[in-house]
Amino acid sequence: MSTQTDPAAAGADLAQLTLDFHHTYQLLDPAAGVQTWEVRITAAGTPVGSLTAVRGLYWKSDNLRERMTDERSFPALVAAQLLDDEGRFTYAFEEFIESASSILVIDGLHMEEAFADPVVVAVVVAAVIDRLTDNYFAVVLPAEDACTDAGSVLLAEAGALLSAREFSDELQIIDTALAAPAEAAQRVRMRLRSLARRGGAAAWDNDEDEGWDEDGEEGEELTARTAAVLRVALEELSEQAWQDVAALGDAPLRRGQGRVLGLLPPITFRQDQQWRRQMARCFDDLAADLAKTHTVRPLCTGEEMALHLGIDRAKSLTLNRPRLVAETVEGLAEDHRGDFDWDWCSTVLFEDHDVLMLFDASLDGIEDSGNDINQALGLANLAAGDWFEPFSRNEARDPARGFRRP
Repeated sequence: MSTQTDPAAAGADLAQLTLDFHHTYQLLDPAAGVQTWEVRITAAGTPVGSLTAVRGLYWKSDNLRERMTDERSFPALVAAQLLDDEGRFTYAFEEFIESASSILVIDGLHMEEAFADPVVVAVVVAAVIDRLTDNYFAVVLPAEDACTDAGSVLLAEAGALLSAREFSDELQIIDTALAAPAEAAQRVRMRLRSLARRGGAAAWDNDEDEGWDEDGEEGEELTARTAAVLRVALEELSEQAWQDVAALGDAPLRRGQGRVLGLLPPITFRQDQQWRRQMARCFDDLAADLAKTHTVRPLCTGEEMALHLGIDRAKSLTLNRPRLVAETVEGLAEDHRGDFDWDWCSTVLFEDHDVLMLFDASLDGIEDSGNDINQALGLANLAAGDWFEPFSRNEARDPARGFRRP
């Protein structure tokens, strides 16, 4: 394993990291099936590292194995294991991967010591994958037995963080058709964003890294300005939700009808006025929490949905209503790293995002406790009638608190 260096302690400004992609393409290149990209990693304009990404396009190459073998080094090793003598994918590889038609080989990593951390490298690799692949790529990284230098060790560790699967002793593969690598990439991005915000240690160890819970999420409070804008967003949604309640009553609604209630999953469209009043109150309860404590944590499924909508609205306010935002945060201390980081909020303020599955038409019926997927995943309180059941009886809202509006 690599010897990790704390980037912050070494004076590394993680927020300034950028990638420059360089690839020269010959217009009439007879060997167009293989493209080599040099990715330069800079911090505030200063070079701090680089890596090589070799993209093998099966459908563009006469014999992809020979073309990749000609690249030598690690791409040649990849070609020998994934392609047969005729340049076709091997049976073992086709069984291993979901639906790959092309290969991206990442190697040749060099990082300055201050940035030589698996989390940093994992985010770099995730960005390279986003830039150079689609859903039909196998991204190949060195496994532990193929590591010959510090850079390959870091790539191997980054692959593990990105949910790569071991294909052999020398190779690990990220299948871009699968959801797990995308989710892992989101986690490491959030981790790096947090490190950039607070300048903390970069060690990826949830058992020893203070400030993170058992699921690897950060237990950090909102900045004052973030909390203020989120509160305004929730108050706006509350006003509009109550207008919907008054206008719709018990009548069924269609997607997009109403200002807020039509934004909810379709399973809620036939709920009665009392249910809609409880949904409107979720916005009020969360806004009240922010006013009182400057932080927020949803206590039921309805509040989770309200908070998702609140974060989306807050993001819209910061993009489209700068004057309102400026008035809202006037006099509050500025945190240029942490203010208005809505992606961070979407990850940290929730225990899970199960409620968002209700928007997926392919998962119709998942709210039913008898649904096979529901049972397999252990989902709870997704049925509309359960949205206002507290997750914990010890943290339930006061049932006598009433409603803000009659």
